[in-house]
Amino acid sequence: MLNTITNVFTSTTSEISSLLSDITAATGTVSVSSMLFALILGVVMGFLISLVYVLTHRKSGYTQSYVLTLLMLPPIVAIVLVMINSMASALSLAGVFTLCRYRTVPGDPKDITYVFFAMATGVICGINGGGHVWFVFVFFAIIAAVLILVEVFRYGICKTSSMTLKVTIPENLNYIGLFDDILAQNTTSWHLKRIKTTNFGSLFELIYSIQLKNDVDQKKFMDEIRKRNGNLTVILSLYRYEDQVYDK
Repeated sequence: MLNTITNVFTSTTSEISSLLSDITAATGTVSVSSMLFALILGVVMGFLISLVYVLTHRKSGYTQSYVLTLLMLPPIVAIVLVMINSMASALSLAGVFTLCRYRTVPGDPKDITYVFFAMATGVICGINGGGHVWFVFVFFAIIAAVLILVEVFRYGICKTSSMTLKVTIPENLNYIGLFDDILAQNTTSWHLKRIKTTNFGSLFELIYSIQLKNDVDQKKFMDEIRKRNGNLTVILSLYRYEDQVYDK
């Protein structure tokens, strides 16, 4: 067992040493002009990608930190690949990068697409940017056009919104089927997720998971429910924020 561990450790150490020696040897042949060109090209492409992100997220909102991330990813990836100056070493380094996870606040999965977009652009700038500058801009133009057209024509937008409805009712009010007709008119589906008593048992809290139609007037929808629950609390929240519904 000890011999096996020793052999694995020795093999891993030799592979790392070989990789580092390849990188060291390769970086010595890279000109300063190539590094500067890749760095400037990466910054330009990062700025364009971040601009596309800002334009396509004007309504949904965005954070400055994420925009800066998209701006800096292409030049960072490009300069690393230029300094390695070896496809085999680049792939080995990519294998090391897979050990790391890109951590961010849980949000729209579409944002991950922009991260891969920025990284792929950086790879092109670093490997082929010097001899094929036109391909970098063609790649950017095609992907950016697709992202913008998807946003403009709202391709793939669902006709309903996954939401959580919290309704407070008096303890003497029978909640079975009480809001079924209102829910049937304004949603495509719903189910009662949770029931609990509150305020020392004088009130009930009903929590529904609903698919609300996007063309529904939410104020009118809530007003109809308030007419039946004695004008008590009604909370309507997006599904991804449903944890806030359970706050005391």
